[in-house]
Amino acid sequence: MSLAQPAAYAQSPAEFYKGRNVELYIGYSVGGAYDLYARVLARHLSKHIPGSPTIIPKNMEGAGSLRLANWLYNVGAKDGTVLATIGRGTAFDPLLGSKGAQFRADKFTWVGSANNEVSVCVAWKTSGITDFEETLSRELIVGGTGQAADTDQFPRILNGVLGTKFRIVTGYPGGNDVTLAMERGEVKGRCGWSWSSVLSTHKRWIEDKLITVLVQLSLNKHPDLPDVPLVMDFAKTEDQQQMFKLIFARQVMGRPYLAPPDVPKERAEALRKAFMDTMKDNEFLADAEKSQLEINPVDGAEVEKLVKELYQTPKPLADKAAQFIRH
Repeated sequence: MSLAQPAAYAQSPAEFYKGRNVELYIGYSVGGAYDLYARVLARHLSKHIPGSPTIIPKNMEGAGSLRLANWLYNVGAKDGTVLATIGRGTAFDPLLGSKGAQFRADKFTWVGSANNEVSVCVAWKTSGITDFEETLSRELIVGGTGQAADTDQFPRILNGVLGTKFRIVTGYPGGNDVTLAMERGEVKGRCGWSWSSVLSTHKRWIEDKLITVLVQLSLNKHPDLPDVPLVMDFAKTEDQQQMFKLIFARQVMGRPYLAPPDVPKERAEALRKAFMDTMKDNEFLADAEKSQLEINPVDGAEVEKLVKELYQTPKPLADKAAQFIRH
């Protein structure tokens, strides 16, 4: 065994992957958006990896993908035959005090992200609020789907850091239920709603001016929304900037793909290149469009750099941000 391993590691990526299976684990159940992205990717990734291995998607749901992140870090094969997709915020769970997290995300092998998401806060036309700064002095009731969700955490961090007056009515089963609640007048807005999702499900609301987009929640603006303010521009101090970055950086890795730590360098590079080549593949893009998946890729090196930078966040600041998103 000890003699065979160095030989395998000396092989070129093409020699290693030829005739092998690569398992792509998905941290959520079948049918959701993470599952859909991963299965579309799995259909096209093989031809871009040297040696064209067979890609086998598998679901390992549990604890909002925390179960898979723990398994990948502690158990998953480190030879480049195991890939995964986890929740965009899961990488930062250890920093935000999650007791169940048994990993350090800055040690994972980051392969890339299929989308650089921008989320927004919107106000319904009868709310009387048409400008983000008005939420500093007036209450806006927004719908949420649960304590760990962006719909709840994003308005909480805004309240904590900036003193906005979002009131969260939580417990709706899903995002669609929040939008129905807006129509019924139960809530007056929604935060942490991804812009790509607004466009694919409620574009008419924008056109008919039923909702106003108040603020963009990400590290950079979406090209569609040049005149809508960016949350980062409201941070007055470096501490506020760092707390926002810790919470909203997950948007850049909107659909992240990763492998366990310590994958041999040549194979890690081959996987990263294959991922970005797939993101430009016309057949993949047509398949993604058919499934209404927004593709705005971020390469693995950039995701890794961002994760490493955020793992340098001073603990008192991370603890403060964690406190805000829970209350």
